[in-house]
Amino acid sequence: MTPPESQPTVAPALTDQFARPLRDLRISVLDRCNYRCPYCMPTEVFGEKYQFLPREKLLTFEEIERLVRIFLDFGVEKIRITGGEPLLRHGLQDLIGRLRALDDRLDIALTTNGSLLPKWAGSLAKAGLRRITVSLDSLDPDIYHRMNGERFGVERVLEGIAAAESVGLGPIKINCVVQRGVNDDGLVDLARHFHGTGHILRFIEFMDVGTRNQWDLEQVVDASEIVERIGAEIPLEPADPNYVGEVATRWRYADGGGEIGVIASVSAPFCGDCTRARLTTEGSLVTCLFADGGVDLRAPMRAGADDEALRAAISSTWTTRKDRYSEERGELLQVEGTTPSRERVEMYQIGG
Repeated sequence: MTPPESQPTVAPALTDQFARPLRDLRISVLDRCNYRCPYCMPTEVFGEKYQFLPREKLLTFEEIERLVRIFLDFGVEKIRITGGEPLLRHGLQDLIGRLRALDDRLDIALTTNGSLLPKWAGSLAKAGLRRITVSLDSLDPDIYHRMNGERFGVERVLEGIAAAESVGLGPIKINCVVQRGVNDDGLVDLARHFHGTGHILRFIEFMDVGTRNQWDLEQVVDASEIVERIGAEIPLEPADPNYVGEVATRWRYADGGGEIGVIASVSAPFCGDCTRARLTTEGSLVTCLFADGGVDLRAPMRAGADDEALRAAISSTWTTRKDRYSEERGELLQVEGTTPSRERVEMYQIGG
């Protein structure tokens, strides 16, 4: 007889306290990274002696597959694999294959710094990965080197983008975190480089994710300024969103050379349409990028909880969700010129 926990169950669609559905799940598969970007894993904190999670505390691929199956019952349509640097997780293509086998229509994407794509792009695509996002904060070799903690160079990342393109992982999205006085002088250079390539460049306002990145409002270049700078060199016109809840505001080049996106979590928060849940590296369900914690799913799984118990935990977490940190930050900045004071899960634990 088939055990109860493996029988298919159609769960009701979930909505939170603001009627936001659960549609996207981001899974951090590893807390380690081969970069030391100051806005995520600054070298002075994450030095050679820093103790990352031992392997036994990471969710196994079997555990991730089991949880994703349950999330699909609740209406999740998109899975994004993140880290840390996810390509450091041994056998990641096996996880991609497991998730693809759950539903061939599932939108499976991955976010990476690109340094290991030349080696792994082919096997990831073969396993069933459909889309990829690559982080690239500057084309200037010195600035890029400084922004990733003196690790790999720009050419390695561009080689990775080319490798991903060659195996059909496109259109590729390229993410650039913009910091005033650090890399903002190179925005137009990035736009020119990817103009006409079919890839989608996305600029991200510098955000106060986690507690260790020395976030400073003065370093935020807001979306309107980014669009103005690029549009002055390569004219832009607004484009409609692809779907409700899309995080990036779209702009297309007037000459037909493609599009860019701007993610304005600081200057124009989009909490009202947020449909994203996150699984941390050690198996906590987190309902906001700026959350101070989550609900542990790993412990009950390893203690023998059946799928119904896990469904109940996920359902109660989402249906009681009231997160709107970016909006709260904006309101507090206007009134007091400061941000909400609380601990936040670090980016390398939760993904972007």
